[in-house]
Amino acid sequence: MPPFLSSPALAYDPEPHYPPVGGVVGRGWRNAVDDLPTTLRTLAIDGPVELDWARVAAAVSTLLAPRGPVEVVDLREAGRPWPEIQRLTRSAALGDDPDFETLAGGTLEALLDPALLPGGPPAGETIRVLLGPGAAAAPGWDTLWWADLPKRYAEAAVTGGHGRNLLAPAGEPATTKRLFYIDWPLLDRHRDEHAPKADLWLDTQDAAEPAWLTGAALRATCAGLARRPHRTRPVFNSTTWGGQWARRKLGHNPEGPTTALGYELIAPESGVLVGDATTGRVEVPFQLIVALFPADTLGADVHRRFGTSFPIRFDYLDTVDGGNLSVHCHPQPEYMREVFGWPYTQHETYYVMVGGEQNQIFLGLRDDESIDRFHTAAHRADAEAVPFDMTDFVQTFPATEHQIFLIPGGTPHGSGDGNVVLEVSATPYLYSLRFYDWLRRDGAGQQRAVHVEHAFRNLDPARSGAAVGELLVPSPRPAGHGPGWQEEIIGSLPEMFFEVRRLRVEPGGTATQDTGGRFHVLTLVEGERVTLRTDAGDEHRLNYAETIAVPAAVGGYRVHCPAGGAPARLVKANVVA
Repeated sequence: MPPFLSSPALAYDPEPHYPPVGGVVGRGWRNAVDDLPTTLRTLAIDGPVELDWARVAAAVSTLLAPRGPVEVVDLREAGRPWPEIQRLTRSAALGDDPDFETLAGGTLEALLDPALLPGGPPAGETIRVLLGPGAAAAPGWDTLWWADLPKRYAEAAVTGGHGRNLLAPAGEPATTKRLFYIDWPLLDRHRDEHAPKADLWLDTQDAAEPAWLTGAALRATCAGLARRPHRTRPVFNSTTWGGQWARRKLGHNPEGPTTALGYELIAPESGVLVGDATTGRVEVPFQLIVALFPADTLGADVHRRFGTSFPIRFDYLDTVDGGNLSVHCHPQPEYMREVFGWPYTQHETYYVMVGGEQNQIFLGLRDDESIDRFHTAAHRADAEAVPFDMTDFVQTFPATEHQIFLIPGGTPHGSGDGNVVLEVSATPYLYSLRFYDWLRRDGAGQQRAVHVEHAFRNLDPARSGAAVGELLVPSPRPAGHGPGWQEEIIGSLPEMFFEVRRLRVEPGGTATQDTGGRFHVLTLVEGERVTLRTDAGDEHRLNYAETIAVPAAVGGYRVHCPAGGAPARLVKANVVA
């Protein structure tokens, strides 16, 4: 067993959390209902599909009953006819594609049937409860609650065969295709539009005893987080190729089979924990912080360019004692816009945290083999389960620790087994167009899907031969230094809107940094720990393998490596002009 696997777990914190601002974390349905105004006539409770809405309805209506009759209106049943919803959200570009859909445009409200919404105030002393996704868009409410559940629950429910898609009739089989590309974009836009009006934000991970913040405290807390360094709650999932490094080294998924894809900071899915384990914690979507305070979080220039999309993500790919990743590419920019609906594409980088000269990174085409033969071999593997040697067509490079590999859209790539790769990439993360997946089987015993035609339509033939090593496996360039520290540019290309840098801080040294009006994201890739201190007086410890966002509003900050230990190395990314 390699030495790094037998060493004890480090001080990596899997549940970073922050205090609420302008209030405290409340607990329980009773306390929440008791705080409702005595004049309440209509309560709207909005939130994602995969909530236990029946339990919400039962708890709230029971506690409201002493005030008078309660009428519950379930907005999950207020959609337009399902065939019409399917038609309105179907992609002309992708048709019946089994795996992908163009990102949904429009609003959730447009998919509701006005005839199924209440048309006037409740009768007499009746209290009306509007319940389910879209409740905030219904007319007539006087108090708005937002009942939230992190997206990982919806994905687990759908992949487990017991989930439900947005406004789908009961019994309609749910798909991750619809969840990822239709439901989540609609629900995110709906939440971001209405959250500023919410009177209460509930975290329903414990549906019997939810934790909550008042709307005012939620917004004050998000405002504070948008001006100080903070981490999101990391999550690792398991896959057929997944490894063991994050289980053994960081303590993730101790009961699970593998740790494969680790979400350190992926804005559409990540959350920030507010509160503590004793008093209760609320997981606030990171994307909500960005949506509420985009200029503070992103910076004014980045906000103008990307709207409220946080455009950089950090995640881990763990294949230690696992298998090769699929060899795949990501869409080229025009294809991403016109076919998939994202305004910017999925340029990536691989930074090797754990590897070795005997391990491999697949990257770029060979120039002594034809793309047509590659296409034929990929089709036969998909259709007839005929294996082939990927190195006949795609180059490999040693997975040297602390080397970065640049992966513009259209470049074939994949991490080999035995590695831990820190992906520093553009935020789109659901468009891996697979050429070949080693004929692996999924949990149902079926050969895992590949996307041969999408992949070859996006394959960039210019990413081949010696140019791959020259352009996409770069050497560091000096970028700054001071007493006890130095900074290098390790990854940049004209077509990539972000660059990757590396800081080295000697024991006892302090590196001076400034966001310059553009957010930073950093991961400690070597060393035990560092401390970030802002000019405003905020302080945050960062342990090995942890990732932190430094909002644009922070401005000046310092990275200090404690004396008496080893030097620290940090990977840093930011949007470039």
